[in-house]
Order: sequence, then structure tokens, then C-alpha cells
Amino acid sequence: MKYAMYRRDGVKRVAILDGAYLVDPQALEQAVGGLGPQVSWFADMTEVIRHAPQSRELGARAVALAAERGVGRVALDDVQLCAPMLPSTILCAGSNYLSHNAEKAGSDTSGKEPEFFLKTADCVVGPHDEIVHDPVLTRKLDGEVELGVVIGKPGRHIPRERALEHVFGYTIVNDVTARDRQVRFRPDGSSWYELGRGKVFDTSAPLGPYIVGAEEIPDPQGLGIRSWVNGELRQNSNTAQMIWSVAELVHVFSINLTLRPGMVIITGTPSG
Repeated sequence: MKYAMYRRDGVKRVAILDGAYLVDPQALEQAVGGLGPQVSWFADMTEVIRHAPQSRELGARAVALAAERGVGRVALDDVQLCAPMLPSTILCAGSNYLSHNAEKAGSDTSGKEPEFFLKTADCVVGPHDEIVHDPVLTRKLDGEVELGVVIGKPGRHIPRERALEHVFGYTIVNDVTARDRQVRFRPDGSSWYELGRGKVFDTSAPLGPYIVGAEEIPDPQGLGIRSWVNGELRQNSNTAQMIWSVAELVHVFSINLTLRPGMVIITGTPSG
């Protein structure tokens, strides 16, 4: 199942992708009924995540009912998609692809442990929103395509072999980076990193357009991952090239924090 968020009469609504249409369970309930009070979960993506798998079953019923009755559906071409969720916390793993790690071989932690930094919901914008280039902040704004892991089940000290049980689904995040704030140079030419100001700023986390349920991606370590800039292919890799797998990252981050529904882990970017 693929989930999206769109605007309806100025209000953001959770919807389910069905071919060239979005199914809006709340609109469907209002039109014909049949879904019950739990349809209120679809007012907030975090509630959909928190109530899985029941919300997934309800969503499947909504898709079937909308197709049968011909209501509660809107053409995808007629809507403005938003970020499918506003994560409570975005846990970020850097230097996690073999090719990108080679570009950063001088970093003290590269290849030894995941770089760990945070973004917040304040950074998030939709997949088609503009990214602000503030010349006061940076003169070198870069994009970094990353697989996003949406946490669905809470846990602390999660073992690797159980980690994927805590994943609700997957999305795409652009880890927009102020490169000249991230990489700093000393007078002798050596460099050091400041991840805070280089990573956390307005519009630095375009997210979406969809969350794909984990049931559709049993193995997240075999996904193609690509990015384009003005139509030019810049990054082209596969999640098989990750140094630390999704399961390993869930395990590592759960040592620091209790992972909760609505958190997102972004898993590093390939070279390019």
C-alpha cells in the first residue's frame, strides 16, 4: 500500500494511492459510510502508522469501496501532493554507501560507524515544494537522495534480527546540505565537519511523495536509488551498497533513543 498526503479545501488529508487516483477514506466515509469511527485515523499519518496493521486493513477496505461506489476518489493529476508526514524526529546516518565513503576517506569516522545527526519536522517540505537557497547561509547547496525508513512500532535496544518488524514503510528524503557549512578547512588545508549548520535549516528535508508499506518491500537492501538535477542524472546506486543495512541502523539508533511511530531514519547517500 502507498500512502500520500494532499490538500483538500486547504486541509491536509491522508490518502491511499490506487493507480492514477487517490482514495480519501474520510471523504468516502462522509459520502457513503461503511468504514466506521476508525476512519478518523486518516486525519493524521502518524495515527495511521500507530494503528497498523488495523489501519492497513481499513485502507484496503476503503480502496475496494471507493472503486465499487465511484466516490471518495480524486485524480492524482488534480491534486497538490504534500510531504506524506511530518516526522517527530529524523535520525540521520551519514557516510553509509561504499562509493560516498570513498569520497570522504579522510573523515575520522568514515567506514567505522554511522555518522549520527538530527533533522526536525521544521526542515520538511513536500516533494514538489521549492528549496530555499539562502546565500547568507551557504554558497554551495547540494542535494543528497536517501532512503527514508518510517518507524511503526516502538522499541529500545532493538536486536538486528527483529529490527524490520519495527518498520512501517519507506519513503524518499532529499538530505539538502549546505556543503560549505558542513566541510570546513583549517589553515593547513586539513578539514573538519560541522553537521549541524550544514544539515539543519529551512527546506532541508524534502520528503515523499509516498510512503510505501513495508509489506511491499520485504528486503530494503535491493532498491535502486537515483537523483537528477535539472534533468541530469547525478546519483545512481543501489541500497545493496549500504555499509550498514536498514536493520543495523534501526538497531544502532535504538541504542540512543526509544524509537517511536512517526520517527524517520534516513540512511545515507551514494556518491555523486
